[in-house]
Amino acid sequence: MATPTSSVPALRAVGLSKRFGTTDAVVDLSLTVAPGEVFGFLGPNGAGKSTTIRMALGLLRPTTGTVEVFGVAAADVERAHRQLAYVPADVALWPSLTGQECLDLLAGVGPGTDLGYRAELVERFALDPDRRARTYSTGNRQKVALVAAFATRASLLVLDEPTSGLDPLMEREFRACIAEAAARGQAVFLSSHQLAEVEAVCSRVGILRSGRLVEVAGLAALRRLHRAEVVADLAAPAPTLQGLAELPGVTDLRWPSPVRVELSLTGPPGPVLRALADADVAHLEVREPSLEEIFLDYYGQAGA
Repeated sequence: MATPTSSVPALRAVGLSKRFGTTDAVVDLSLTVAPGEVFGFLGPNGAGKSTTIRMALGLLRPTTGTVEVFGVAAADVERAHRQLAYVPADVALWPSLTGQECLDLLAGVGPGTDLGYRAELVERFALDPDRRARTYSTGNRQKVALVAAFATRASLLVLDEPTSGLDPLMEREFRACIAEAAARGQAVFLSSHQLAEVEAVCSRVGILRSGRLVEVAGLAALRRLHRAEVVADLAAPAPTLQGLAELPGVTDLRWPSPVRVELSLTGPPGPVLRALADADVAHLEVREPSLEEIFLDYYGQAGA
């Protein structure tokens, strides 16, 4: 595996844009992925994720801006690809080769492969390597690419919607492999619209909307930016709680009954909790939004 200087970002984009005719696919995108980091790249189909990745791989020339892999310009494909492995969303294999022959061919052109770990991954992903690639389902083609990538010694793994076609058991193995790659110090750039997947494996996420990066933050920071849902059941009506609507961060205050209050809360919960402490609360539920709800909030905001 390549051993680049730890202070050099695994992936760095500055002012990256791509225009196709009159369509802006990616607009002024800047981000940095550190060595050993698992970075989630979120967005629906058409948001510009794959276009960004193709520029990072040197397969597309940016309209403006730059992108580098461990300090090497992505356009210098020969040098940059010595330090990365890539799994596309739709894997195409050589149809007349067996899965094993495909794995051997991929190992021969990459930055090095741990053959023992590869054999272990073949078992873990329940891949039959003796079948011809033409007989593989979408999921099995994906398994070949994942096994080849995870077994490599590349310092950066670029995974573009990598779990399409995998069943839940194989998705669990995928997540375990991500953790193992991070433990070895490999950086992972994971593009996905499967939010549970990103939430399970990533330390930081970027959200892409219509080609624009609308947020880059850790998962905890993203949650703090958004609301929590608070539900309190009271032992008896509490007139003092009528003033909840005036407290900072409280929105969408609802009283389904005289002894049940529901509200949305942004920001610190202290003022609301102190007010509830003065009431006879029989049951209190505070629910943080899921990553999916955060994601949908971003895409529901006009002009974000």
